[in-house]
Amino acid sequence: MAKYFDVHPDNPQRRSIDQVVGIVREGGLVAYPTDSCFALGCQLGNKDGIDRIRSIRHLDDRHHFTLVCRDFAQLGQFVHINNTVFRAIKASTPGSYTFILPATKEVPRRLLHPKKKTVGVRIPDHVVAQALLAELGEPMLSSTLLLPDQQEPLTQGWEIKEELDHVLDAVIDSGDCGTEPTTVVDFSEDEPEIIRRGAGDPSRFE
Repeated sequence: MAKYFDVHPDNPQRRSIDQVVGIVREGGLVAYPTDSCFALGCQLGNKDGIDRIRSIRHLDDRHHFTLVCRDFAQLGQFVHINNTVFRAIKASTPGSYTFILPATKEVPRRLLHPKKKTVGVRIPDHVVAQALLAELGEPMLSSTLLLPDQQEPLTQGWEIKEELDHVLDAVIDSGDCGTEPTTVVDFSEDEPEIIRRGAGDPSRFE
């Protein structure tokens, strides 16, 4: 059964954040709010957590997982960024964007796109997500909480607990965080390519 945490959206309770991070460090899989919609998250090297995300979402090995980072300094440890891309991404973070970039050796091989050797990265503009990342001290491996048989992500913590109680270890509820996933921009080639239009304004990359 998943533990349920009712967390204040503006002033997250330290005790709850500590408990959730403890669950993540012990190999748990959690559902947590972001500035676009709920996400599934686990620790970077958690093979079981990755397999569980794949199973919940019915994902194949071409899916780009996302490393959700606290800040730009952390993001820069896991992806290669040239000066032009750096400026474009810096101007858009934190925010509702996921960027696909060539991965550094810090990223476990099983997270990489099998052909491109790329990975998704993002910096959320959400108080609770940021509190989790600050306490964890490293990026959280994440994927949008969109179930294979549904058109839109689940938006309520209690719904997520009800639906996924048997496959999650914790659910953080801090209110409705919307149904629109991030805008995904692929920077792995010479020109940026918008892969998915979502909550972030895509016009700045067109």
